[in-house]
Amino acid sequence: MREQEIIERLRAREEQGAEALMRQYGPLMRYVIAPILQNAQDREECFSEALLSAWEKIESFDAQRGSFAAWLTAVARNAALGRVRREKRAGQPEPLSEHMASSQPTPEQQLLQRERSSRLVSALSGLSERDRLMFYRKYYYRQPTAQIAAELGMTPRAVEGRLYRIKKRLRAQLGGDGNERP
Repeated sequence: MREQEIIERLRAREEQGAEALMRQYGPLMRYVIAPILQNAQDREECFSEALLSAWEKIESFDAQRGSFAAWLTAVARNAALGRVRREKRAGQPEPLSEHMASSQPTPEQQLLQRERSSRLVSALSGLSERDRLMFYRKYYYRQPTAQIAAELGMTPRAVEGRLYRIKKRLRAQLGGDGNERP
């Protein structure tokens, strides 16, 4: 089934769309989830959550903003990171207070975050395709250096060196002081 047909069937809430999504994009989604969640049962539960999320949020997919595969990897990644955050929170009860500051960012913080994100995307677009892929795999998809090295036919040391130079170049372009992580 073609990508566009899967999207149309998902939007029409047809079960065949969900089955095709799982069959064609399941391996990609599992690939994104695996480095974030170590427990096999957690990975499978997260995969199910990601599929359900894609089903529920299919209307938010906009082909003008990116590819369907990229959207699905973001859905899978966010599901995995959300699970990690929930597990951390479950172990640590938060104190309640009437004067507790809101955890929501202020409008100024939201604007600054959007500006930083825009500058980072612009700086990343200046990288070669190979460097950009390596950067995303390490810092966005959280893949281990050894996995990146094996899949790109490099040594782990070469990947680490390349990532160091990429970060150094990005810091110079973005005006970072070296204490920030990209």
